[in-house]
Amino acid sequence: MIQSIDYYAVAPLLVLVLTAGAVLLLDAFLPRRPYARPLLGAVTLTGVLGALGVVAAQAVRDGDPMRTFCVPAGLPGPARAGIGALDIGTLGSGPGGPGGAASALCSFVVDDFTLVFAGLALAAGVVVVLLSMAELSAGDVPVGEWYFLLLCTLVGAVALPASRDLVMLVVALELVSLPVFALTALRRYDGRSSEAAVKLFLVSVVSTAVMLFGVSLLYGMTGTVYLDRLAQVLRGPVAEPMAIPGPDAYASVLRIAYDLPPVLIVAVVLVIAGFGFKVAAVPFHAWAGDVYQGAPIPVAALLSVISKAAGFAGLILILVAALRGQIAVWAPLVAIIAALTMTVGNLLALRQRHAVRLLAWSSVAQSGYILAPLGVRDDEAVSASIAYLVFYAAMNLGAFAVVMLVSRRGARGGLDDYRGLAFRNPAAGLALAFFLICLAGLPPGLAGLFAKVVVFRELVDGGGAWLALVMAANTVVGLYYYVAWAARIFTPVPVTEGARAPATVGGAPAGAGVPSAVGEVPAGAGVPSAVGEAPAGADVPSAVAGRAGAGRAGWVPVGVAIVLAGVVAVVFSIAPQVVLDLLPEGLIASG
Repeated sequence: MIQSIDYYAVAPLLVLVLTAGAVLLLDAFLPRRPYARPLLGAVTLTGVLGALGVVAAQAVRDGDPMRTFCVPAGLPGPARAGIGALDIGTLGSGPGGPGGAASALCSFVVDDFTLVFAGLALAAGVVVVLLSMAELSAGDVPVGEWYFLLLCTLVGAVALPASRDLVMLVVALELVSLPVFALTALRRYDGRSSEAAVKLFLVSVVSTAVMLFGVSLLYGMTGTVYLDRLAQVLRGPVAEPMAIPGPDAYASVLRIAYDLPPVLIVAVVLVIAGFGFKVAAVPFHAWAGDVYQGAPIPVAALLSVISKAAGFAGLILILVAALRGQIAVWAPLVAIIAALTMTVGNLLALRQRHAVRLLAWSSVAQSGYILAPLGVRDDEAVSASIAYLVFYAAMNLGAFAVVMLVSRRGARGGLDDYRGLAFRNPAAGLALAFFLICLAGLPPGLAGLFAKVVVFRELVDGGGAWLALVMAANTVVGLYYYVAWAARIFTPVPVTEGARAPATVGGAPAGAGVPSAVGEVPAGAGVPSAVGEAPAGADVPSAVAGRAGAGRAGWVPVGVAIVLAGVVAVVFSIAPQVVLDLLPEGLIASG
């Protein structure tokens, strides 16, 4: 059987793949000149923007969802399966009836669900590429490998929401996860990064194994890998008894019917557990703090938004497109996990004194808020989860961008490094304060408030009042550490601490002989130029020294990333309907 391919449907993937190949070739053949690193970054950014443009063109296109890699209608299903056979030709649920195009089972579908998640991943990818350009300007990370792995991750993040069979879903999810291990460890001679990479690798391997076990049980029961056909089999009655020779035939059929519900429950639990690792949901969250802190900040931002969005896309597809008939089984479980995730994440964030670790546990708490609508039996709850994810992405990426800007002049990354930031660098200080206020859901950061209101409304309308109360309590807890961090930004540094104040963010490079903040001693005078930095002339780790001496080439892309995230967050705060209009009813089309 020869399958036709709709190249326009897979065009964003092709653009990313071709860009990844171009980056490898350019890295291999370009001479080692100062322009090579920014050139590879520009090529990568152009490829991501090109893929985002294709997704935007697909979004404004009229007509039915695009489908490719399809099985022709009327092809018979397997003769034997745990629940019985089902003819594909009976699955026509869309335009065209059983014999039309909609009745064919397709592995790749570009619908509203796909476009929202693909656009989110690529938009976040633009910010991550900009942060990567700053990270790579120090010269201690192999640039070609970095951009190639980053593009591979984006390929998986774009392909995953379009996946409509179990095999492609698993492959796309692993394509998102596997390159991140290497990205985390690419900062050579950094023990913390290597440790984070090993932890992430072990956790991901375990989660993949657990998820594959659940997926194999689903396939064994239904005899199909297609999500919509799997839903049909599990929703429909048990097929005719299979022909089992011998006197025990009737007893065997009864045993199969009796054993199926427990097996199905185990499969659902295993699949949820596997995706729970990917999105750092409790009790699968323990890796988040160490991995986020040890990874380069662009990778931490990628994990907090792109990887998390891919994990939620896969979880929603499995639960809503394939296991909708089993909502009575998984909805209470997801609700409990959501309540635990937001509570544990917020409580752990309260204790943090490191900026990236605080954002890591805050990200865990945000995963609980995103999961919460899936814990109620309401078809519109999916839209609430996706809307919250879109709001959260802009706010969190902006916070990571400012954290990277500050961390380039200080090695510790503690919250005290941000004291008085609004006086040393008003633009960075005000931007970070705005992103934190958005995450807290306080005015003028109305984007976070609208996101929480959307989720609250779905929880109450869907009968999840107890979960809404848990979320309300956790929102109050989250206010404390967000506001406490924002308060540090506007707290002047005492005069007695002037010599230890962090250097001006975005000012002259260390060692330039110019005081970088009021009350500071010029670098080279024998006094540390930043909190946690060694005096000029001392032995400084190469990673920190390289980042400090990167110059203006490192500041510009971070500044652009902050501006982009800030503009989007402001637009979401002023006109949240922009996000809500992207989420029409019936997000997931039949494959």
